[in-house]
Amino acid sequence: MTENEPRQMTCPAKDGYHMPGEFENHAGTFLIWPVRPGSWTNGGREAAPVFARLAAEISQTEHLYLLVDAEHRKSAEAQIRLVCEKPEITFLDIPTDDAWARDVGPTFVRNAAGDVRGVSWKFNAWGGDYDGLYQDYARDDAAAERMCEALGLSCYDAGDFVLEGGSIHSDGEGTVVVTEACLLSKGRNPSMTKREIEDKLKDWLGAEKVIWLPSGIYNDETNEHVDNVFAFTAPGEAVLAWCEDPSDPQYAMSLADLEVLEKETDARGRKIHVRKLPVPSKPVCMTREEVESLAFEEGEDQREEGERLAASYVNFYICNGKVLVPQFGDPADEEAVRILSEAFPDREVIPVYARAILVGGGNIHCITQQIPDGN
Repeated sequence: MTENEPRQMTCPAKDGYHMPGEFENHAGTFLIWPVRPGSWTNGGREAAPVFARLAAEISQTEHLYLLVDAEHRKSAEAQIRLVCEKPEITFLDIPTDDAWARDVGPTFVRNAAGDVRGVSWKFNAWGGDYDGLYQDYARDDAAAERMCEALGLSCYDAGDFVLEGGSIHSDGEGTVVVTEACLLSKGRNPSMTKREIEDKLKDWLGAEKVIWLPSGIYNDETNEHVDNVFAFTAPGEAVLAWCEDPSDPQYAMSLADLEVLEKETDARGRKIHVRKLPVPSKPVCMTREEVESLAFEEGEDQREEGERLAASYVNFYICNGKVLVPQFGDPADEEAVRILSEAFPDREVIPVYARAILVGGGNIHCITQQIPDGN
């Protein structure tokens, strides 16, 4: 806390703070090393090189803060140095239950003077007792505050309000987009009405308008996070996961989301220019070998052979000067890169084969959390 900062904080909106857009300049990024046996095949053996590649790419243009315990730090350092000789990385021994930095880490807000603070939401493993993915998530729930402490930043406590970073997307100019499937799910805040949840988002994100999309990506175990289906690429511009196959359940979901966006305007009164970003042409499903390489705890959600995974190119990450986009070995991979290159003409769009992250339950955006620049 700085000398000029008030000791008593209320909520971000009342204090003049708002959530910036991800495309704005970053001071850094959080990443958490993958080791959970029930999420990562062979205890992270396949995922670790992908995390190392992402760590290397990000650390070349902004500072990376990597959460990793003492047992795995040497291995993490060694794998990262295989792809980057001098990474700009700060290693943090902050315990978590898994590696989803987007959801367990703080959401950052900033004021007009450039002061940055974090927001710590209540985390209950994507649904708590109702449909949560694992039972013991105390370390995940405590991580956001500790991550803010490591940066020397103040942190708002949102109390019992359940939210994950992947369930919100901001244009940095007062508009926040969410999905009804996630935020109105019975495992989040069942005692609150849609209006009450919207008011809460406005207070805690400094938002002026909340746009509710009906759904996300088919079979997304997060109850359909928005960051897997929709993303702002600039104020007034966005991408939406799109399916052209009427026989695919995603077809109707994409169409319903587009209908909402075509009728809405953002907080500034602009129509949002939406680019359609195709989903993979073939469903990505779990293999027997992948299922057999996972070790689940009691009460943990288990995967099955043939289970359809929520593959989406929208789950990209914007860092300084780059866009890191997942690839699945699908014919639509190149088209996704082309469309994103059009959406981000001033950034390098870098394809990263990321099936190992998808098998864990998310993708590149899910495992990263941006720290906005205070300038």
